[in-house]
This record gives sequence, structure tokens and C-alpha cells, in this order.
Amino acid sequence: MAALRIVFMGTPDLACESLRALIESGKFDVVAAVCRPDQPKGRGLILQAPPVKQLALRKSIPVLQPARAREESFLVELRQRQPDLIVVAAYGQILPQTILDLPPHGCLNVHTSLLPRYRGAAPIQWAILNGDSETGVTIMKMAAGMDTGDIVARETTPILEADNARSLHDRLALLGAKVLVETVPEYVAGRIKLRPQPAEGISYAPKIKKQDGQIDWSQPARAIWNRVRALVPWPGAYTHWRSPERPMLLKLWEAQVVGQSGAAGRILAAGKEGILVGSGSEGLRILALQPEGGRRMSAAEFLAGHRVEVGQELH
Repeated sequence: MAALRIVFMGTPDLACESLRALIESGKFDVVAAVCRPDQPKGRGLILQAPPVKQLALRKSIPVLQPARAREESFLVELRQRQPDLIVVAAYGQILPQTILDLPPHGCLNVHTSLLPRYRGAAPIQWAILNGDSETGVTIMKMAAGMDTGDIVARETTPILEADNARSLHDRLALLGAKVLVETVPEYVAGRIKLRPQPAEGISYAPKIKKQDGQIDWSQPARAIWNRVRALVPWPGAYTHWRSPERPMLLKLWEAQVVGQSGAAGRILAAGKEGILVGSGSEGLRILALQPEGGRRMSAAEFLAGHRVEVGQELH
């Protein structure tokens, strides 16, 4: 029997594990990888290929990069590939019905949440922001709505206190890839009963914006700690410090909640253990930070070069 012909659609690092798993399983024929166009990066604005394109080319997989998935020229190319199934992971565009209907087995999506919780662009960040104790991946048969399709498979994973968005991203990428390659043969063979998403528990995870990183020190320390963890590496949770020399933006990379409380935003202690700041309840000890225009460093390193005093305020 001929191998299942798959077109893979994805763009960032998150999608690479699923593409790699499909290729390396030996069970499928990945006939094309579709990703967003190359984007200018860095100070020189040099065009850079997205991670999925880089991986596909290394694996000798043809790459398609339409500006819009609705382009007729792209649809023609897609039909020429004659996919039996389209697999989507973090592609970055809503697919038109013409694509959803194209392959005989439809389109499967690898989504990094336990749908219907966190439909949308940033499920990993919002799970941490909201203090969830677990999350997971859902393999979904795609429908016209945003992440509304029937559930094909799900698997959970705990959100650890040591996790930030990067570590959870990496674990979910691997988990999604594993569940995907286990699920596709059973799904294509008709041995999986699809389940409609429940009407209860629906929530949304809108795209993260830079301003989401602004810390509100009147919030509880645990909520601020979740923000620090959720926004690594971008945009980063940040605050402003009126240093004796000049105002300075500080990006927080690592912190911990402590029992000591004090006025919201006020520096309560500064030493080798970190910079302790009051909040709406309890306190937050800053362990690693990055001054604007500088590098990431420990709080102790920062204190060695800056005069931080008890009673100063962050805002």
C-alpha cells in the first residue's frame, strides 16, 4: 500500500517537531511543507527563512510560501500535490473552506491546549498567566471556526513551577508530535470516534502584545510571577525603575514568590539573594533581569553595578 500523502502546514519552531516526527516515522510521504513567507530580521532587516522551511529544505521536502492561503495559484499547487491529509501546526493563517475540503481525510491541527480551553494564538502563555496546573495538546479535525473542530485525540501534561513559556513550549511541541504520529494511522483507518468539543469551558488565548509585559505591582506576587514565567522569551515581563542616574526599563527573566509583604512596587531588600519587591499580597524576589539595552544577568550582578536602595519604587 502506498504511503499516506501528507502536506504539512506550519511556520515557527513549535511546528518543527511535528514535521520532523512525520518525516522520521517512515510511515508517511510528506509531499510538501507550507509556511509563511521569509521575514526581515535583525538590524540589517535581512530576509530569514522560517524554521519549518529550514527543516524542510534540510530534509529535501518541497516548500511552498504563499502570502495568503486563499491565493488561487497556491490552491492550484496544493491540488497538484494530491494530499490524502493536510496536517497543520501553528501555520499562522485561518484556512479557507476550499483547503479544508481538499484532501480526502480533511485537515488535522496540532493545538497546544486542552480544547475548548484556550482557542486562539497564544494558549501556552495564557495557561501560565492564568495559573493553570496542567495543559496539553489536542489533535483536532479542522472546521471553519477558530479551533472549533472535533477532537481526535488529547494528552495532558502538568505545568511545573519550574516551567516558563519556553520550557512548556518545547515540551508541548514534543508531546504534540508524539500524539500526532500515533493518531494519524488510527484516524485514517477510521478507528477513532471523533468527539465534538464540549460547549462548557470555552476560553480564548489572544495573541500576546508587547504591552502585556507591563507589571502591575498592585497585583498579587503570584500573578506577577506567572506573568514573568509566561512571557519568556517575548515580550518579557517588564517594569520601570527610577535609578539615581536615569529612569530604566528592567525586563524580568526569573523571580520567586516570598511571604514577606510591603507596599506595592517598593523595594524591600536588595542583596545577594535578589531584589525583593512588595506587591498586592506577599512579595516578589527578582532573581534574574535585563536592563534596557543590556544583557541578561543575575540580580547580584545587577546590584554590583547599580545603586539600588530599600524604599525605591518600581512602577
